Formats: sequence, C-alpha cells, structure tokens
Amino acid sequence: MNEIKLINSGIKDVQFGENIKVVNPVNLYGCKIGDNCFIGPFVEIQSNVIIGNNCKIQSHSFICELVEIGDHCFISHGAMFINDKFQKGGPACGDKNYWYSTKIGNNVSIGTNATILPVQICSNVIIGAGAVVTKNIETSGVYAGNPAVKIKEFPKMEVNHED
Repeated sequence: MNEIKLINSGIKDVQFGENIKVVNPVNLYGCKIGDNCFIGPFVEIQSNVIIGNNCKIQSHSFICELVEIGDHCFISHGAMFINDKFQKGGPACGDKNYWYSTKIGNNVSIGTNATILPVQICSNVIIGAGAVVTKNIETSGVYAGNPAVKIKEFPKMEVNHED
C-alpha cells in the first residue's frame, strides 16, 4: 500500500487583533487579521494576507497570498481570490514572479461565489454573487456579471462604524 503524507489544517503564525471569532475547521497561516473579525468554517487565508478591522469572512472562502482587505468588509460564502493570471500558459507552480497582488478598500461587500482576480477595488463597493472581477474598480457602486461591470450606484445609507 502506498503511503500518504497527511498535512493537518489549522492556525499557524497568525497575528490576531482583539475580539476575534474563528469557527473550525480553518486553514490560516502567516496572515494578519485585524480587530473584531469573524472567520467562518472551511476558510483558507494564506501567508502575506492582511485583513482589516471589523471584517467578516464567511465559510468556504479562499484568500490567497498578496491580498489586502480594508476595514468593514464582508466576504461572502465561497468567494475566491486569485493571484496567478496563468501568464505562462498555465499555473505559475509556485513561481511568485508570476503572482500579483489584490487590494480591497474599506466598506466593500463581496457576494457569494464571486471570483476576484489580481485587481484593486476602491472603497464603498458591492460585488454581486457570482461576479468575476477582472479589472480595477475605481468608482464606488454595485458591480455584477462576468466580467463584472457597474450596474448601479452605491446605495445611500447611513453607516455608523464605531472605530
């Protein structure tokens, strides 16, 4: 019988802020998570990721290396962040020279099963469920589709964040 190497998921080398809630099982390593955050089950957050304060990362989300998420953000179930554009005709196979960063502003909500390629998203944005964000988003609003496009203005609402 062939032997397998079993690697357990867990939490390793994570810098946590205050008042953090994590629901196991998770795979968190080498990342920084701000104050008052919630991390749901079956979430993976890789090295060199920064999560701001007052964020909620829902179940089954994947946040790869080189992602920075601002404050007051919501990442819904199954959202996926990508850092490899397959510029070599396929996966970079760990060659970080072909990885790119993603920066998410403050007060951004990313819908269920959205895919975020290496982009920059400004503050006050809603990304719809199933959207595929392939280009930078430079103006606030609601974005949806594949590729994601602006479909309406950001809702006017009173936001009372206690920082």
